[in-house]
Amino acid sequence: MAKKEVGRYSSDFGRKEKILNYATQTYQLSRPNKVGSVMALIRECQPGTIEEWERWYFDNAHTAGKNSFRITRESLQELGDRLYEKITEVVIPEWREAFNTLTREDCSHYIHNLTINRTYDGYLREKSVVNDGLSKLFPDVRFTESPSELDHAGDIDYLGHVTGDKAFGIQIKPVTARSNFGNYSASERMKASFEEFKKDFGGNVFILFSLDGEIANEEVIEQIKGEIERLRR
Repeated sequence: MAKKEVGRYSSDFGRKEKILNYATQTYQLSRPNKVGSVMALIRECQPGTIEEWERWYFDNAHTAGKNSFRITRESLQELGDRLYEKITEVVIPEWREAFNTLTREDCSHYIHNLTINRTYDGYLREKSVVNDGLSKLFPDVRFTESPSELDHAGDIDYLGHVTGDKAFGIQIKPVTARSNFGNYSASERMKASFEEFKKDFGGNVFILFSLDGEIANEEVIEQIKGEIERLRR
């Protein structure tokens, strides 16, 4: 049977894509509190055409959070204006300075540091968060490293086995990966991976931020506690 061709409606920004994506993610301009939970919205809409989806979005989309407001074409334009200002006033000057001072030694040192030092730091961080944190907080849960053959292994570091066939997932990230973990937003690919994990194991995936081996976003502990209770029911 011939493979069905899937249409593509996204614009191609060429070489500009990387800087646009970097600045958008860095300054949180595509988060639900700015543009709404777009994947949840489009699944609710179930559009047959992109025109139908665009109309439905502007009729129904609201930002997430306490100060929620309806999203309009004008509010998206304002986000675009803010993106332009951040790129031209902050990102480009910072990158220009980095480009002008970059050396061959920096590049060699970076690759070695990334491969050896940061991998080891990450290994120690994961062990500390799980063995000294989660395992003591939830002694009845069996924590195992995500096996390499697992489809979601790239996005899930550990599994928390609650029953014989039910588990939740854990992804551990350093706070230094984003100077403030409040800036972090999972990619659409990761969100899809988390959904697939839930289909397979029944549990949600939780992102933990480690600061010197401690869980920085402590509110996630209560969320995990609630998830354990749900999976046991």
